[in-house]
Amino acid sequence: MKITLLVTGKTEEKYLIEGIEKYLNRLKHYIGFNMIVIPDVKNTKNLSEAQQKAKEAEMMLKHISNPDTVILLDEKGKKYTSVLFSNYLNKQMIGSVQHLVFVIGGPYGFDESVYKRSNGSMSLSDMTFSHQMVRLFFVEQLYRAFSILKGEPYHHE
Repeated sequence: MKITLLVTGKTEEKYLIEGIEKYLNRLKHYIGFNMIVIPDVKNTKNLSEAQQKAKEAEMMLKHISNPDTVILLDEKGKKYTSVLFSNYLNKQMIGSVQHLVFVIGGPYGFDESVYKRSNGSMSLSDMTFSHQMVRLFFVEQLYRAFSILKGEPYHHE
């Protein structure tokens, strides 16, 4: 299985970039992983929220293929503990999922077309985080999940 994290806009904060790179390097040992950054929509002052989400969706959907399993990181999504998330990933691998795509939307969330294409959604917390911080939280949780599956001491229960 291969995992892709699809995100909108580049990460600007140095501390977030360093943290994300730390976990991306660790993830290499477990699974094929890549992060695709969709550029921010230009001239947003002239666009409504809905128009901005539609333009983001257009760019996102270009990176999603028909057989991909798509999970949106959404505040209304299913909540997992770290152990349950590792179990979810294991089920996907056992179930022969070839490509699992997690998507972090822009500042206004997702266009309806992205919701329709998705296979589900998950929430990292009841709290709202910036879409840049979510990247770090997600890659850390992904690393944690694989360390749990491998029985490594990173996660303490």
